[in-house]
Amino acid sequence: MSNSPAVSMTLNNKPHFEILDGLRGLAAVVVVIFHFMEIVVPDFSRIWVAHGFLAVDFFFCLSGFVIAYAYDTRIAGMGLLSFIKVRLIRLQPLVVIGSILGLLTFLFDPYSNLYAVYGFKETATLFITSALLIPYPVMPERYFNLFNLNAPSWSLFWEYVANFLYATILFKLTRKILAPLVVLAAAGLFYVGWSSGNLLGGWSGGTFFDGMARISFSFLMGMLVYRSNWIIKNKLGLLGMSGLLMLAFLTPYNEQWNWLIEPLLVVFYFPLLVSLGAGASLSSSHHKINKLSGDISYPLYMTHYPFLWVFANYVVTEQPGTAELRWVIPASVISLIALSYVVAKFVDLPIRRYLSKKRSH
Repeated sequence: MSNSPAVSMTLNNKPHFEILDGLRGLAAVVVVIFHFMEIVVPDFSRIWVAHGFLAVDFFFCLSGFVIAYAYDTRIAGMGLLSFIKVRLIRLQPLVVIGSILGLLTFLFDPYSNLYAVYGFKETATLFITSALLIPYPVMPERYFNLFNLNAPSWSLFWEYVANFLYATILFKLTRKILAPLVVLAAAGLFYVGWSSGNLLGGWSGGTFFDGMARISFSFLMGMLVYRSNWIIKNKLGLLGMSGLLMLAFLTPYNEQWNWLIEPLLVVFYFPLLVSLGAGASLSSSHHKINKLSGDISYPLYMTHYPFLWVFANYVVTEQPGTAELRWVIPASVISLIALSYVVAKFVDLPIRRYLSKKRSH
């Protein structure tokens, strides 16, 4: 997930593209709903947010845009080490928090006992690799996820790679070099769509390089949107932009054409949404909900999945009927949103404030 700092925290003298923050929260909620749905409905054509996982590609595009916006004029002066520290303070606390939650649900899942299978040493290794973002796809029970305790960390792994490359190479690139790289990366994404039938990969050992293809295009494209000033002024507001974003996730799943539909959404539609979102203005009546949406987006993304493993085991063990799932899933989604708010306000933000204070001294 691309989770760049709220720009207002970084550069108070520059305008803050507020609606982009709000859209990030909506995308995070859709990811959570999609993850619940794919466990109980294996047939994607029957999942109403069948392309919900593409929210990650939207995050990556947002990240490229916001990183270029926040650091293009400063990165040369601040240096690599300082940039890495800023990004670690912003991203790493929730990587660790997500790993802790992943460990707790691994140990205390009432529907399975994987600790009996893996033992202390291997469980400790799973936790350390998860907390330090070292890919370790060893669990067949979890489909060889790169990070078995917290599956979404795969996108943070690539986010760090992109951030490092930005601070060492990408910030120096002119638009004349950046544009052909974007085209090349787009071709790579269409190839992944064609060869896999979808853009769902990146999270497992077997689809590792699909993740590289996904971040390569979207991060570079986000940078290009910012550097080309492709900001389209409009009056869509938060509701209009939210509706346009939902269109991507609600696009009907078509088995025959999915290999083409998903790359088209990522390559053309998401950059357009970033351009429109950056040019849209937020009405005062939507300010609070927009801020809340932005605040919970990254915590929700990084704390929800440990509970999805418990849910998956509950589905296998209890075999709940549709009537039961109709209230269990919405109640779970609402609970996870509430948890993400608590984690954001009382854990992540205080930790980041403390680390930022220490860094500035």
